[in-house]
Amino acid sequence: EHQNPLEKIILTASGGPFRGKDAAFLQNIKKEQALKHPNWVMGDKITIDSATLMNKGLELIEACFLFGVDEQFVEVVVHPQSIVHSMVTYIDGTTLAQLSAPSMCVPIAHALAWPERHSSGVAGLNWQQARTLEFMPLDTSRFPCFELARGAMRSALKSNSCAPAVLNAANEQAVASFLHQKLEFIDIPKRVSAALDQFGDTVAKDVADLIELDQQVRAYVRRL
Repeated sequence: EHQNPLEKIILTASGGPFRGKDAAFLQNIKKEQALKHPNWVMGDKITIDSATLMNKGLELIEACFLFGVDEQFVEVVVHPQSIVHSMVTYIDGTTLAQLSAPSMCVPIAHALAWPERHSSGVAGLNWQQARTLEFMPLDTSRFPCFELARGAMRSALKSNSCAPAVLNAANEQAVASFLHQKLEFIDIPKRVSAALDQFGDTVAKDVADLIELDQQVRAYVRRL
């Protein structure tokens, strides 16, 4: 049996518009502030996910299912420049990184053309231009959504629960409430956590069960 050559998958997070802000600042975040992402142009929902770092939690879940790895196999680091988008570290100590300009056109073109490569309309990086690439640890105390996602994935791996589906449904409803100014920014992870406490151990038999669970979770978060 061949040894797994991979040691870890590393996802990078820009840190969103509130990187480096303290807990007191996060108490009074308004919709307009959360929608001002420093690097990316995306839709409202995913932009809010980037501000809470739930987007990285969802990417961790995706990576676990796509590549069949344990949640502990996936690490996240903050990379403010959004040039390095993911890395893999091998057991020999080598790390390979994927780099490109921060434009959603690049991954969309890659997905549409795979396994070929087509033009995305985005210019490649200019390596004659001086640049600095920074990496720093993720402070999960200020961004609890990421740890909620990691915990949901851990639950799914351990007991085959639907915790990731609960997490997603609760987050979508909480973000929608925030965008409609019916919920505070800091309450988004609180609503997700409450939904996980209520429904996180659910096991689905089929897609119909999942759809029903999704609707139950959204209704629960709306009631909260």
